[in-house]
Amino acid sequence: MQAASVPPLPNQSPMRFLSVRENYVLVELADLEETLALYGALEEAPIAGIREVIPAARTLLIEFDPREVSVASLRPALASLGSGARKAPSAVVVEIPVRYDGEDLPEVASLLGLSKDEVIELHTESEYTVAFTGFAPGFAYLSGGNPRLAVPRRTSPRTSVPAGSVGLAGEFSGVYPKNSPGGWQLIGSTSLEMFDINREPAALLQPGYRVRFKRVTVAGRTSVAAAKVSSSPLREEQLIPAGEASIEVVSCALPAVFQDLGRAGQASQGISRSGAADRASLKAANRLVGNAAGAAALEVTLGGLVFRMRGRGEVALTGAAVPISIASASGKRFSAPFGKPIALDDGDVVTLGAPGSGMRSYLAVRGGFDVEPVLGSVAMDTLAQIGPLPLAAGDVIGICRARPGASVSTEELQSPALPAAGEEVTLDVILGPRTDWFTEEAVTSFLSQRWVVTGQTSRVGIRLQGKALERAVKDELPSEATVRGAIQVPASGQPVLFLADHPLTGGYPVIANVACHHLDLAGQIPVGARIRFNAVDGPFGSIHSGNHA
Repeated sequence: MQAASVPPLPNQSPMRFLSVRENYVLVELADLEETLALYGALEEAPIAGIREVIPAARTLLIEFDPREVSVASLRPALASLGSGARKAPSAVVVEIPVRYDGEDLPEVASLLGLSKDEVIELHTESEYTVAFTGFAPGFAYLSGGNPRLAVPRRTSPRTSVPAGSVGLAGEFSGVYPKNSPGGWQLIGSTSLEMFDINREPAALLQPGYRVRFKRVTVAGRTSVAAAKVSSSPLREEQLIPAGEASIEVVSCALPAVFQDLGRAGQASQGISRSGAADRASLKAANRLVGNAAGAAALEVTLGGLVFRMRGRGEVALTGAAVPISIASASGKRFSAPFGKPIALDDGDVVTLGAPGSGMRSYLAVRGGFDVEPVLGSVAMDTLAQIGPLPLAAGDVIGICRARPGASVSTEELQSPALPAAGEEVTLDVILGPRTDWFTEEAVTSFLSQRWVVTGQTSRVGIRLQGKALERAVKDELPSEATVRGAIQVPASGQPVLFLADHPLTGGYPVIANVACHHLDLAGQIPVGARIRFNAVDGPFGSIHSGNHA
């Protein structure tokens, strides 16, 4: 399927519309200047129906509501905006002290035919602008540096880059806000804390800010702390008012984390939405106990949670079906139904067994958990390390009072069958946006083989194993935004299916995206299962093998 192109206005390059999913489109432009000009124009004159826009090196990822705006109407509307100039940089200037001690500085100097001091001089003489954010919370892509400093990413990315590392990649400079994997060429380090959840805004560098690097010689750096919970309702039992209901965690085999529908609108700080891996199940659990559909619930992976009820309450479990056993304070033992409201008395101990299929179960309590939001959501983003901490034995979580008149749901629709280890599941996908970066044989192989779900699976994504996919385009892909359900193919040729905690931007081509109606199913696929991908029509219509919309 060929990319849809829009004829350019005078002095404007064509923009290409690349297929992502039913409610997303990737708009590709000629370069960073045109990309940021269109992004700025959209901020000044928003188009009805567009929900969020995420800029990158030469693309804009546009989330839209198909009920309000169509791809066909987006094309001329965006083309009419794309002839403007890039938004003027902010008046804010951030000076970053750098000790030029990076491991890759000698190699960078060699690649450029310069001395180390000349590299440092070129890096400190320019004023940069925060073009966009992504990859990790607080990670800013800084443009405007000397073009002589353009170097490729490392051929072999590091598994861990220290927080505060200053790096180069392509035309950009950047600073790693926390310890993370990364493939940028490291030339120095800074003691500045680039991301602090207790600061407003949390990210030190915001889009449009101007940045200067200053050489310093003082050794040492301050560590960038992991994101903190803004209050402590979990571990300080005394905060729970006497006589109010709560649950006490007795044991937890695997981390159980709080989730809701995620934190939208934080892309400018490099933060993706996160939220429940299976959103339909979270909503169903809340409806069963009379909560708002998006209220906080516990996402329990592979069962193994044991908790004690303090006071009286009502709970429900949905998602991956687990055996539920209850031991009362008087010593009686009985089983409880899955997918139905369960009334609990003071002292009841609830044990969740392992599911026979699926991965994640959702525990909701009537009234909702008393957990403090972080940046507007209680979702624990495991990649960004933002949100309330995972539960541990001894934690006591308060329960809020139920809304007046809130009614429970007793007739929830039957949940779809979930796959078990060793079973095969088919996921519908929409080809694109970078399907044409792969050979026709690779696209055929992607759609025809059974991919094995490896043990490298988490809320971030599922690493798949099968016959490696060969790329037709060997170039380095400039960073561009990704979505939940994106199937990215790194240099190994083994795909990674992104889940709820995916990085906001990525530097590997995405061959396809899981269709909306199978996103929750993707979040329930266990290790050892096999996945087949079935190509379906996307926002640009019918499928043509080997290409993209």
